Amino acid sequence: MSYDGLPTPGRNDECWCGSGKKYKKCHLDFDERLEELAAQGAELLPRDLLKGPMDIEGIKRSAEVNVGALDYVAAHIGPGTTTEEIDKWVYDYCIENDAVPADLNYEGFPKSVCTSINEVVCHGIPSEDDVLKEGDIVNVDMSTIKDGYFSDSSRMFCIGEVDPEWKRLVDTTREAVQAGLAAVKPWGRLGDVSAAVNKVATDAGFTVVREFGGHGIGLEFHEDPWVGFNEEAGTGPVLVPGMCFTIEPMVNMGAQEIDMSDPNGWTVRTADGKPTAQWEVQIVVTDDGYELISW
Repeated sequence: MSYDGLPTPGRNDECWCGSGKKYKKCHLDFDERLEELAAQGAELLPRDLLKGPMDIEGIKRSAEVNVGALDYVAAHIGPGTTTEEIDKWVYDYCIENDAVPADLNYEGFPKSVCTSINEVVCHGIPSEDDVLKEGDIVNVDMSTIKDGYFSDSSRMFCIGEVDPEWKRLVDTTREAVQAGLAAVKPWGRLGDVSAAVNKVATDAGFTVVREFGGHGIGLEFHEDPWVGFNEEAGTGPVLVPGMCFTIEPMVNMGAQEIDMSDPNGWTVRTADGKPTAQWEVQIVVTDDGYELISW
C-alpha cells in the first residue's frame, strides 16, 4: 500500500499524473522518494493533490483571467471609487472572459470580490457606501473559476498620498511575500516559507495574523495544505513538485489580535483598529523552484 492509500500504476502503465507517459519513465522514481520520506515520518500531501501538466495549464488559464481583472482594477481605482464599482468590474471581467468569480455565493458570501480597507484584515464586503478616499489603503482579493480550475491572488492599492508608515506597511508586506517565494525549494518544508515571511514582517516591527493564511488551490477553492505564517523553518509538509498553493500573509501595524465580531459574519478587523495589509500570490512547486501562476 502506498503512503497515501492511492493506487500505484504498474511500471508500464500510464502515469497517474496525466502526462500520458509510462509510469517508469515519469513518476516512478518520484514516488519512491515520497515513500522513503513517508517512512521517515515526513508530512506529505496525497498525490491526488499534486498538479500534473494538464492541471497546471488549466489553472494558468484561470489565472490569466484573475490577473487581468486585477490589472483592470489597478488601472481604474482611485479616490471616489466605491467598492461596489470594484465588485462590478471584477464580475464583468470574469463573465466577459468565460469565467466566474469564485467568491460569489461561496458559503453565502454575497459579492464577487473581497475589498478590505484600512483596518479590515480580510473578507470586506463591497458596498456602494464604501467610497475610497485619499489616504486609504485597500486590499482587493479575488478568485476565479474557469473550466473547473481555480486561481486566487490579491493586491494592495494606496489611494492617493498615504501616511508614510502605512505605505511602509504595504511595501513590507509585499517584501515578505517575496521572501516567502525565495524560500520555496523543492523537497524543503512549508515552514521555511512561513518563517521567511514572518521574519521580514516582524523585523520591520509589524505582526502577522495567525488565524488566516494561505491554502492549497487548483481543483477546489481551498485545498490542503493550510499555509500559516507563524510557523518554524524545517516544519510542516514537504514542498513536493506539483504542490499548488497561495502565499498571502496578513500583516498588522499594531497588535496581532483580530476582531471577528462583525454581524455580517465575514468582515475581519484588527482588534486595535490599526491598519493591516495583505498581498497574495499563487504558485506551483517545480523541480527547480516554483512557477508564479497568479499575482
